[in-house]
Amino acid sequence: MNSAQTAKSVLIDLNSTLLNTFNERSDIRTIVSERCQHVDALLQQQWLSHGLQLFPIALIAVGGYGRGELHPQSDVDLLFLTEGELTTDAEEALSAFIAFIWDAGLEVGHSVRSIDDTLSLGRADITIATNLLESRLLCGPQELFSSLYYDIRQDDFWPSSDFYVAKRDEQIARHAKANAFDLEPNLKSCPGGLRDIQTVAWVAMRHFNADKLEDLVVYDFLEPHELDELLECQDFLWQLRCCLHLISGRDENRLLFDLQPQVADLMGYEDHTQLAVEQMMKRYYRTVRRVMELNQMLLQLFKRATLGHIKALDVVAINEQFQRRGKFIESLYPDLFDAPENILQLFLCVAKNSNVKSIYAVTLRSLRLARRSLKQPLMFDAQCRELFMEILRHPRGIVSLSLMHKHGILSAYLPAWRSIEGQMQFDLFHAYTVDEHTHRLLLNIERFSQPEQKEEFPLGSVLINQLPKKGLLVLAAIFHDIGKGRGGDHSKLGAVDALEFCKLHGMNNHDGRLVSWLVDNHLVMSVTAQRRDISDPDVIGDFADKVRDAVHLSYLYCLTVADICATNEKTWNSWKGSLLRDLYFSTQRVLARGKEKPVDIRARVREHQAKAKKDLIRRGIKEKDLDVLWQRFKADYFLRHQPNQIAWHAEAIIKHKNEETLVLISKHTTRGGTELFIYGKDKPKLFATVMAILDNKNINVHDATVMTSKDKYALDSFVILEQDGKPVSQLSRIQGIKKTLIKALSSDTPKLPKFRKLSRKMKPFKVATQVSFPPTRRHGTSMMELSALDSPGLLARIGEVLYRCEIRLLAAKITTIGERAEDFFLLQTAEDEQLDEAQQIALRKALTSAL
Repeated sequence: MNSAQTAKSVLIDLNSTLLNTFNERSDIRTIVSERCQHVDALLQQQWLSHGLQLFPIALIAVGGYGRGELHPQSDVDLLFLTEGELTTDAEEALSAFIAFIWDAGLEVGHSVRSIDDTLSLGRADITIATNLLESRLLCGPQELFSSLYYDIRQDDFWPSSDFYVAKRDEQIARHAKANAFDLEPNLKSCPGGLRDIQTVAWVAMRHFNADKLEDLVVYDFLEPHELDELLECQDFLWQLRCCLHLISGRDENRLLFDLQPQVADLMGYEDHTQLAVEQMMKRYYRTVRRVMELNQMLLQLFKRATLGHIKALDVVAINEQFQRRGKFIESLYPDLFDAPENILQLFLCVAKNSNVKSIYAVTLRSLRLARRSLKQPLMFDAQCRELFMEILRHPRGIVSLSLMHKHGILSAYLPAWRSIEGQMQFDLFHAYTVDEHTHRLLLNIERFSQPEQKEEFPLGSVLINQLPKKGLLVLAAIFHDIGKGRGGDHSKLGAVDALEFCKLHGMNNHDGRLVSWLVDNHLVMSVTAQRRDISDPDVIGDFADKVRDAVHLSYLYCLTVADICATNEKTWNSWKGSLLRDLYFSTQRVLARGKEKPVDIRARVREHQAKAKKDLIRRGIKEKDLDVLWQRFKADYFLRHQPNQIAWHAEAIIKHKNEETLVLISKHTTRGGTELFIYGKDKPKLFATVMAILDNKNINVHDATVMTSKDKYALDSFVILEQDGKPVSQLSRIQGIKKTLIKALSSDTPKLPKFRKLSRKMKPFKVATQVSFPPTRRHGTSMMELSALDSPGLLARIGEVLYRCEIRLLAAKITTIGERAEDFFLLQTAEDEQLDEAQQIALRKALTSAL
């Protein structure tokens, strides 16, 4: 075995030993330092072995390696500094040395440059300049390294003010590409990650000629407790990064879904009320929030120190306690927050002054100290309660609440908020932590009031201004998910918390009960719209009973839409918007006329037929042909489709002259989606075949109405969307789908195509298949609710099971919640009857086995 293979084996053994012994209590600073020292010794030994000490070359560690930090799979960044052109012998020796490093299994980033070239490139590139600031001599002439060290610390090599601006802009650009609360965050580059800590250190090194973060305390720029906090955050992020490297075997900095449970296990977390992975990620999200706040404060202080010569910010008095400095609010006294009510006064001033966007760094430092020193939650102080309610009632109250959340004052006020800070849910549906989701929900409520949002939220923009008290909606938003992570029904827990809060804050019983009701029922409208048949008068009637009056309905609509939009960027689409609007107006009509006046089903059927017929006759369709066609259709068809759909179907069917299956795809959106209509002789596995084809085409199905005519022709209608939630509109895409469906349905016994593979993101999730049969008042039908992993071909497999069990599908509502499919089906036996208990048991068993 040669020496490179030996070195590689040693490095592998080191990682293996570390993997077997690592836990949350491991001294991460020692780990990264000792690994660095091991690589130092290896390089220094090989430098001599390759005879490179004979040449005027300095081996310099730069970047993270230059800082003396080396994680198990991190790159080893090297600069070979030369006096000038290298001789042939020097080049050969250097090439052999670099080849050895690669053979030893180290990932090397290297450059060979003279001092002049190095300085020239450093002046032109902030990244190179930053790496040079962290340079460290490993081997070679000291005078060569000292010359470089001296030159890069001169004022003309990135003046402190220019360096600050460049690093600040670099951070802004980096933050624009990532979210601090990404489901799969990058430990280095996400806001609040390791780069944010390093940015503070880099700016300090350039301004003070400091070597490390600890030196900032010596220069009275960083308080000792702030240094401790930064290092504590860094240690935790380092632990996560070390685990990622050990588990993945590569320089992996992303906390990917499939790695998160393994990292949590290696860190020593165990499942309790919360999953181990959720506990770990909760600490991660809390950590990055702390880093973000410190980074903002320290960079602002650096700006004042490095750019003191720029034009001073305008100062405008607010009151005897605060002033506005530019866009920042500033306290006039350093000990102002010793009185806790002044903390709330600050945020009330923010609400009252639209020019204030943030908190001045010196004031933020005082606020942080006051926050740490609180003896009890602020809500237990009577003056604070009065001020909080004033913020809540103010038109710009949400702006203040947002800033309170950012700086940890909302959790300092409301103890229950602290428990959801950083609380993540290990799934693909909730893209944000519970507190960040709620924060975004509040911002959505604020958006409803903005004129430019009328196009996206037409109904919400109207209703938000009609609510008797907008503050009640804001309170319901704050509490709607506050019970998560405790075990039990979070809606019930939150409703109790909300009622107690309202009583403590002196609100009247009516308002308190309304807020509590909204929290308890915040999912009801979404569930009804997406998982129930809202064309069924009984469904609307039951929902109207729960809502009780138009005021509750308006509040609930606004809360529901804001909640869905805040869950993740892909959840809201025009289809869901259409469903919720339909449910709102249908319920409003029931509440207006009263339930004692039930819907006349026959009158609605006649109305739909008359409207469609009028339109069709105008288009040249003969009334006799229509009557012959519609005599074949059951009344349920006309009840479940709108007149424009009925007219579209009828015209196409009458003009369709051949025996192949008719496939229609609408050119215009239907209820926010694209309608797919299939007409032809009913065939075995028709539903399963259509679902399989659409799945292979990456099409999402959200709604299905499956029925047959009296003479056994299929009349199946689906609402389909692209993966991004938009209607299917591209002509070539529509033609491709139609062609594939017609070909597949031409066979009497269609063969299902192969399904796509489960994606990487889905693999870590285990979702138990659950099948239930809720009671229904609809005669001759059974409701079935199914929850399962949203795997490729799911609906096709369900369709095949229904076919084997001789169960007819009448309708389906398809809801995907991240990795989980939660679907609703309306079923019937082959004899047009409800499923009896034995049939339900058999179907549940068959579905559980198949899925």
